[in-house]
Amino acid sequence: MPKIGAEPIRKAALINATIFEIGRAGSLDVTVAQIARRAGMSPALAHHYFGSKEQMFLSAMRYILRTYGRSVVERLPGHGRRGRLDAIIQASFAPQNFQRETVSAWINFYALALINPEAGRLLRVYHRRLRSNLILALRPLTDDPARIAETLGALIDGVYLRTVLMRGDVDAKAAITLISDYLDEALR
Repeated sequence: MPKIGAEPIRKAALINATIFEIGRAGSLDVTVAQIARRAGMSPALAHHYFGSKEQMFLSAMRYILRTYGRSVVERLPGHGRRGRLDAIIQASFAPQNFQRETVSAWINFYALALINPEAGRLLRVYHRRLRSNLILALRPLTDDPARIAETLGALIDGVYLRTVLMRGDVDAKAAITLISDYLDEALR
């Protein structure tokens, strides 16, 4: 007989295990058995909840995106003229969003979006929201919010990519400083 209320707990464990295993491997080249073992359950149960490794990974990315969204909302409205903008940037590099495993999941998500329509759609939604939020935050500060928003999005992606490729700890403070320095220059 199934345990009542166990499904959300098990799904959360599988999502966390997916993020951890992909981060550890640095690729999607992990098995459902590895993920299930990390979550403390059988591969059959993992398949029961998600159907496939791809669906497990997409659920993990939805979780990462929700966490990021909550991080932005928690920091809003921010302080000063750049409050909204700074909230978005700080959320991008908050501890829950900018750790090696999560960053690795993002990079693999980009690769999967090239071949998986559902991942591609999810990535397009994220990009549109980020761009829209950045433009909204930049409108009172510049005559060219779209160009600066595009550059900011590219900078955030670039910092994530470099973080995955470098050894050692992630450095959120350096990332925020790099992007803030660009903003100071772009908004002069």
